[in-house]
Amino acid sequence: MEAIARAHTNIALIKYWGKRNSQLFLPTNSSLSITLDHFYTETKVQFSDQFEKDSLLLDGNQAADKEIVKITAFLNHVRNLAGTKTFAKVTSVNHVPTAAGFASSASGYAALAAAASKALQLDLTGTELSALARQGSGSASRSIFGGFVEWQKGDNTDGTDSFATQVLDEQAWNVSVLSVVVEAGPKSVSSRDGMQRTVETSPFYEGWLATVEEDLKLMKEAINDRDFTQLGEIAEANALKMHATTLGAKPPFLYWQSATLDVMQKVMELRQQGLEAYFTIDAGPNVKVLCEPENEQMIKEKLAALSSVRDVIVCHPGPGIQYLSDWNG
Repeated sequence: MEAIARAHTNIALIKYWGKRNSQLFLPTNSSLSITLDHFYTETKVQFSDQFEKDSLLLDGNQAADKEIVKITAFLNHVRNLAGTKTFAKVTSVNHVPTAAGFASSASGYAALAAAASKALQLDLTGTELSALARQGSGSASRSIFGGFVEWQKGDNTDGTDSFATQVLDEQAWNVSVLSVVVEAGPKSVSSRDGMQRTVETSPFYEGWLATVEEDLKLMKEAINDRDFTQLGEIAEANALKMHATTLGAKPPFLYWQSATLDVMQKVMELRQQGLEAYFTIDAGPNVKVLCEPENEQMIKEKLAALSSVRDVIVCHPGPGIQYLSDWNG
């Protein structure tokens, strides 16, 4: 029993920041993202009675024990759905910087959910697959679908109404997303730990919750109207609010580095010069810059000229889950 799946990363325009249930990965607020065409994870899952335990080969290396524990916990959800206890061999390759704010966990768990459920011949709907992927990484629920995607926080305590839905497919509106790489190494505070610390200790967190639903409403209006200015303004403000909550945490922490600020300041400078661009930043130092396709090359060149920038990668709305017949690894 074997299957191969590819899932793309996503960048949140309205951020997911905080859980109301850590075990079920239930968020405190709904969020909205763009699935990106350039970054993705390919995962092969093989189930066999000959395996004595689960294993994970990640980017050509045997995974550490703590990663195996997480993978096994997730695979148990899939096995429970299929009514089996068979162990699995997971082989996964990230075509994306890992743990640097580029959402590798989103594409990773989305690909794992898709490949594992396919290998066990589970005929899951997109909604069911999204709810399954959520239990590995919250943002993975959004990577099941292409284009613009909303993850609904839901209200049920068992998480049955917390899943993602597609708002607009990847062909409907071509927005450019420039992925600005300033630091490719792992971050010092993981997203999971950062979220928990913020929710538990930051006095600014209540302000985040009080405004994020209105941000989501206005963002959906912008997408519906194809209003790039509104989309960019809301995305940038929402990202700044999210990162502000981390400064109030105990102890405080910050995902930005000096190079992050260089990019942010350059984007604001470009706007003052009449070149429309907006930034958004997930839980890491790297920056995504939103612009319209006709301006992407000029903006890319100006960002790449910054001495603190390592690379600028042009992305556009990308597809949802894809099942592959051959392993490309």
